Amino acid sequence: MASSPGSDVAFFNQKSMLSESSRTKKFPLTEEEIFYMNCRAAYLTVFKSSLENIVSKDQLYLALQYAGRNPSQKIINKYWTPQTTKLNFDDFCIILRKEKSTSKTELLKSFKKLDVNDDGSILHTDLYKILTKRGEKMTQEEVNAVISLATVNADGKFNYIKFCKLYMTTNEQCLKRTLEKLEVDSKLRRQQFGSHSESSPVREPSPAPKPSPRTLRKMRQEPFSNKGDAMSSLLSTTRKFKTSISFTITMGNSNRNAKLTEPNSLKEWQCAQSKGCFFLEEDSEIISHHYRMQVAQRSMVYITIKPLNLSQVEGKLSPWLSIDTTLYILKENENPENLQLVSFTELRNREVFGWTGELEPGIYCLIPSTTGCKLKKERNPILEEAQLVYRDEMGELSLTKAFRSTLLDIFEVIDLDGNGLLSIEEYNFFELRTSGEKCDEDAWAVCKENFDTKKNELTRQGFMDLNLMEANDQEGDPSDLWVTLHSMGYNKALELTEACPFVIDIYAEKCKPKIKAVRMEASSGQLEKAICKSVLNKGDARVMDGYENIIVHTYKYDTWITSVIENKSENKVIIHINNEQSKNCINSRGLNIFAVEVAPKSTMVCQHVMPLTEGQEWIYNCVYSLIS
Repeated sequence: MASSPGSDVAFFNQKSMLSESSRTKKFPLTEEEIFYMNCRAAYLTVFKSSLENIVSKDQLYLALQYAGRNPSQKIINKYWTPQTTKLNFDDFCIILRKEKSTSKTELLKSFKKLDVNDDGSILHTDLYKILTKRGEKMTQEEVNAVISLATVNADGKFNYIKFCKLYMTTNEQCLKRTLEKLEVDSKLRRQQFGSHSESSPVREPSPAPKPSPRTLRKMRQEPFSNKGDAMSSLLSTTRKFKTSISFTITMGNSNRNAKLTEPNSLKEWQCAQSKGCFFLEEDSEIISHHYRMQVAQRSMVYITIKPLNLSQVEGKLSPWLSIDTTLYILKENENPENLQLVSFTELRNREVFGWTGELEPGIYCLIPSTTGCKLKKERNPILEEAQLVYRDEMGELSLTKAFRSTLLDIFEVIDLDGNGLLSIEEYNFFELRTSGEKCDEDAWAVCKENFDTKKNELTRQGFMDLNLMEANDQEGDPSDLWVTLHSMGYNKALELTEACPFVIDIYAEKCKPKIKAVRMEASSGQLEKAICKSVLNKGDARVMDGYENIIVHTYKYDTWITSVIENKSENKVIIHINNEQSKNCINSRGLNIFAVEVAPKSTMVCQHVMPLTEGQEWIYNCVYSLIS
């Protein structure tokens, strides 16, 4: 359909992105620019690159949803004929030009014609006749799914005002999410955006291979424009929900579950400790240190994790101290990829989460986790930068008091074993985080020659001098220093807002435990498997009505609620989640309404939910709907 992108595409996109960032500060975006930005955002939410093609109806449907549309099956079939094998980004833009979003006014106007009592609702009996007899007819099972949607049905009536709100909010949330993702992900902003040119004429999409003459005649006879049929939008939205289940859990303002308590003889147990940190990436992914723990003989073990209490301004609460921390304990087997989940630190005493139990001798993998409910990107970034360096009376560069204090805190975080010195292994975790490269043995030898060391490890003063040298190398330009600070989670006011340092304590009754940080990576993979397995083992399971292979597992504790979706079927499924009726809650997704795609024969963490204000009652009300 669209021609292959040439070498001029990369130049065009680089130029457009530079001009976009500079001109938006001076001039508002044109309607055409906003349209293409929305197209890019939606497409790159589904695909890694806009040079990838849409190769199925499901992908087309999902991309259109992220663009704020709710296409009916008729609309999908119009652009994806039996002869279609792929659509590209240009084709997607053309479809979006033609398929406009239905307005709330249009929806309400259509419903009001059917509202005989003028009370904002339609009897289920009347709705059944409408959906099965008019227009794009629905089956009895599909209608039953519509009237079973908890958020818009009650007392034998379909509340179309609530439905219209749900419809519009879903569209807006999808579009908002895609634009936010495009904004924060610099890698996506550098992607090539297909072969379209804003000055080139719009071409009609033509399937590949070319359709038969009969199909072409049919396409010409059937107008492509959306006639603004609000009822069609109603049908497309209601039809996509095959079935739904709802949860309402009222959580109290006090901990009813068992609290974390220390073993009576803990002072006699042997202890090991390590520090670490959660870091928030630009795309909101969370990475952290991962650990290997060794237990020499069978022993009772007491393990805790909590935020690390660094120096803080008197009377000002440090934001990371309120972030939840959990540690998953997995036993290593002969196959390193197949770790066995032992347990996790679910018991709590204030900010400390812990676990007590007996462990067999062997090697264990410790994976820290935070839900992401409270560790989030700053909403109101600070614009004015704090001063990092200055020149004294002699003209020599020095570090400001505020920057020195921040560097001492960073030293505390990266000094994993807490001995007041930095080994090459500890320093390399810092280097990987801030520069992406390790310091080899030769470079470390040079470092030890030029900066203060003790026992072949870097001291606090040596670490200070190393940063001062970096400032001198740049003749006082603090740009590189800011790269380090931002990588470590600090904002321009030198506040730690996008990271959470933590400390792990391990006590063993009969042997000396050992713990060592072995890598730093995203909180996914093995962690996702561990969370899913723990929820499946301990949570409540509810099957989607009529779809026994789709199961929603919910695990609740006084501190949080985690939901996991299990798809036992041979096909992928899309689940729509609505949290709008929840009270005093925040979730890890950051959206009240969203959708997730679950691969065949798999499980995935849907969301974590926590109270927004602790100490007050919070109500978890969530509706999970299976999308067709």
